[in-house]
Amino acid sequence: MISRRKFIITGSLAAGGAFADPEGLLAIPQSSFSKDPILPLIMSTWDFGRVANSEAFKTLARGGNSLDAVEKGINVIEADPENTSVGLGGYPDRDGFVTLDASIMDFKGRAGSVTFLQDIIHPISVARQIMEYTPHVMLSGAGALQYALEKGFKKENLLTEKSKKAWEDWKIKSHYKPVINIENHDTIGLLVMDQDGNISGGCSTSGLAFKMHGRVGDSPIIGAGLYVDNEIGAAVATGLGEMVMKTLGAFLVVELIRGGKSPQDACEETIYRIIKKNPDFREYQVAIISFDKSGNTGAYAIQPGFTYALTRGEIDTIVSAPSYLI
Repeated sequence: MISRRKFIITGSLAAGGAFADPEGLLAIPQSSFSKDPILPLIMSTWDFGRVANSEAFKTLARGGNSLDAVEKGINVIEADPENTSVGLGGYPDRDGFVTLDASIMDFKGRAGSVTFLQDIIHPISVARQIMEYTPHVMLSGAGALQYALEKGFKKENLLTEKSKKAWEDWKIKSHYKPVINIENHDTIGLLVMDQDGNISGGCSTSGLAFKMHGRVGDSPIIGAGLYVDNEIGAAVATGLGEMVMKTLGAFLVVELIRGGKSPQDACEETIYRIIKKNPDFREYQVAIISFDKSGNTGAYAIQPGFTYALTRGEIDTIVSAPSYLI
């Protein structure tokens, strides 16, 4: 039974990577967890991932498994109108439509995803329904919406006044041309290993702000934005999806772990490959988080400033990830 939690939030999220750890847990070499990982283990992208981690933990405490925890953790972020990266309040495309992508994978090797979904707050839940109740992995656009409505999801206007104003301001400044050399979007990616050692993961996003209508990023692409192998580990990516898609970043991380690399080395090698294939990498951000079946973790980014939320047992931290650029 999971008991009371202790919350440790970093005092500094500077690029140098210093963070508070009064219990000394993170000073323990990662290899120390290789025989007896401290569970549950939860990782998610960005500072706001701490809220997702908390909900995931509560779900596990109520008896849910890693799949339940992933869905419920991401649901919290999707429903937050102040978070402009996903779900309600997500930034629209350049035509003013909020279009959502999401994917989910579980410890049974199943996967589900949605692309170009509109008017539904919780694309991660639709993705789970597709995974569990259809013979398919991915549904898109009008078909995804039709399926969601058939399953009881409600249509809602996702464009908040805050996001609408940001879009209107963008149109004036950018003359109706997308500006993709500025990181103006994020993703909620969540990985969970539960008390039974079973791994699930999910990824949900409204994609690149002010993107071309119809654009789909890496988040719903199995192996690009997300990959889970219950025998090996899991990885999830955030940042400019086009760069991740061309390397199948999440799958690559897991396969490198399968080949013997630590999650940290695997994340770094994957970012190096992305950099090698994209000469203009200095203009963009891509970051990846990962853990293996033994509880070792890894994270790496192109640019400094990427943070992730880490829950190990009853300890919560926000960690500043190392990066290729300083």
